[in-house]
Amino acid sequence: MPFSLDGCKVLLHAPAAGVAERVHALLDAGAQVSVMATEPDATLRDIASRELIDLVTDADPLQYDVVLRDRPRAEAVRPAADDGGAVTLVGGGPGDQGLLTIAGMQAIAEADVIVCDRLAPLGALSRAKPDAEVIHVGKIPRGEFTPQEAINELLVTRARAGLRVTRLKGGDSFVFGRGGEEWNACVAAGVPVRSIPGVSSSIAAAELIGVPVTHRSLTQGFIVVSGHVAPDDPRNTVDWGALARSGLTIVVLMGVAVLDAIAKTLIAAGMPEHTPAACIADASMPSQRSVTSTLSEIDRTASDAGVGAPAVTVIGPVVSALAR
Repeated sequence: MPFSLDGCKVLLHAPAAGVAERVHALLDAGAQVSVMATEPDATLRDIASRELIDLVTDADPLQYDVVLRDRPRAEAVRPAADDGGAVTLVGGGPGDQGLLTIAGMQAIAEADVIVCDRLAPLGALSRAKPDAEVIHVGKIPRGEFTPQEAINELLVTRARAGLRVTRLKGGDSFVFGRGGEEWNACVAAGVPVRSIPGVSSSIAAAELIGVPVTHRSLTQGFIVVSGHVAPDDPRNTVDWGALARSGLTIVVLMGVAVLDAIAKTLIAAGMPEHTPAACIADASMPSQRSVTSTLSEIDRTASDAGVGAPAVTVIGPVVSALAR
């Protein structure tokens, strides 16, 4: 860490553009962050809903150890267009910048343009060049979002202008990160593209609470599946019955809203209702919270504990494999 604010109460006053990365940098330094904003935008409301900050409309500065007035990032200075533009897809891991790879950090430091998601390790943007252009394109659940087609176009146009573009995502770009679509868009446009792998939350979330996705004598594998839509939704392509009979650990991403339907479907297909299950929200972040229960009760247990998106659910005997 470049500096430490461990345990300090910090008030960020009058947030400007780029507040998300400044909040994450303070959190990475160990601060307890409050943000004062009379009209918080969607980004601030989203961060507050994940319990990463306290959002206040008025505050007594004397109640805080540190008071900061935000400032906007320096305006980007564009180099003349040349043939040097390229795109790097960076998997940022589950959120804590300590779980970002060295190669990923280097790509951030060298970028002219950084296009980032809301679940990326935004604190790492403190390592970016002062004049780097930072563009937030995160998709807030049931809220503001940037269409994928617009993101693809953004990457291509910036790279064609001769800029080094880093696309910073949470987790791994190729595990439900739509990195494949961005890769194909770059190739189709003749833009050089490479990918730097990241730590996938499908494994990291479980491990951070002491749950191995595989464990000798319990299972010979695990499967990662999207819970973006319910099992009975016409858009669903997952054979949940096959998963129930597979004997594998089931890891569900983006499944909090339909967790009850998933559990009932698995039980109906033969998975014992007492199968251990865990739900982990905001893995690796200061707001990380988790619950363990049985398959039949995991939705109610998570809801009662306020465990919501973004969350990972792990289902299988491995949830109770390690001594507590």
